[in-house]
Amino acid sequence: MNDSDLWIRRYFPSAEAAVQLICLPHAGGSAPFYRPVAQALNPRVEVLAVQYPGRQDRLHEPMIDDLGMLADRVCEAVVTAVDRPFALFGHSMGATLAFEVATRLEQQGIFPLRVFASGRRAPSRHRDEQVHLRDTDGLVGALRALSGTDQRVFGDEELLRMVLPAIRNDYRAAETYRYTPRPPLSAPISVLVGDSDPMANREEAEAWRSHTDGEFELHTYPGGHFYLLDHAADLLRVLDERLSEPALR
Repeated sequence: MNDSDLWIRRYFPSAEAAVQLICLPHAGGSAPFYRPVAQALNPRVEVLAVQYPGRQDRLHEPMIDDLGMLADRVCEAVVTAVDRPFALFGHSMGATLAFEVATRLEQQGIFPLRVFASGRRAPSRHRDEQVHLRDTDGLVGALRALSGTDQRVFGDEELLRMVLPAIRNDYRAAETYRYTPRPPLSAPISVLVGDSDPMANREEAEAWRSHTDGEFELHTYPGGHFYLLDHAADLLRVLDERLSEPALR
């Protein structure tokens, strides 16, 4: 297994797909979160889901708690893995990571078709958050409030002990991230958020506009941070429509 295989999961390989979509998980998340997306978009779009170290089949690898370092490693894997036009999709922490990866790629002369930023405020909109410093009860409480974790996890102490280190690590990475000013992306940006998301209000979502010289659009859905679980069909339609555009030109 090469380094790219460690980082990238192809659940439904599609040689006929005109476009690839690189999917980046949220804090504490893992590649299988995007398996339903890969199945739904197959065979028109080949989904490449990123697997961060320190979880599931990479459980015994050191975690990375610096978003810049993580972006460097993901960027290396993406450069090796992609072999046709591609876009980036990230939810929550994954959205910020998608932005940082896109920046690195464009600096190398590799231009994504589009960046989809879900459930996250613009990189330039900082909040002073310290969830990663809370004790176990405080961290679990924060997870419950976002309603994105399978409730069965909270009743399984052994499983909870297994997943909390990765969650805390990723919260640390997201909360200690600091945007550094740089030229806007060339890639268009599509932002998707829930209208009651405690992690990204409308002004913070709109601020993504300043991070691209290309097209910008904002899609708002009823719901909170994990709106996408209740509006999967709508989200898939947006992805399908936007990713079909380059194939038509």
